[in-house]
Amino acid sequence: MQTLIFLLILFLISIFSILLYFKLKNQRVYKLLKGECPNCREKTRTFYDENTKTVFKNEIITKRVVKNHGCSGVIEVEFKCRNCNLKELHQVPSHSCNM
Repeated sequence: MQTLIFLLILFLISIFSILLYFKLKNQRVYKLLKGECPNCREKTRTFYDENTKTVFKNEIITKRVVKNHGCSGVIEVEFKCRNCNLKELHQVPSHSCNM
């Protein structure tokens, strides 16, 4: 009986740890897509010039498409932070097919 309870507890811990991993990974990708570095917490800066009435943006995160797998596939994007030189590769779903 103790072995069965131990295995059940171990199974539940492993399931919840996998769910926590995917949740944290999705939060990290969402921050990168918003333009915020998850490592150094630096955000995109915007400046407004009143003379020319123009808004300038200083992007912290640069995005580069590594592989595009077409309409039905995913896009592999490399994110790089200019402040702390963080470099990550993530898969982003493609929503750019118009048939």
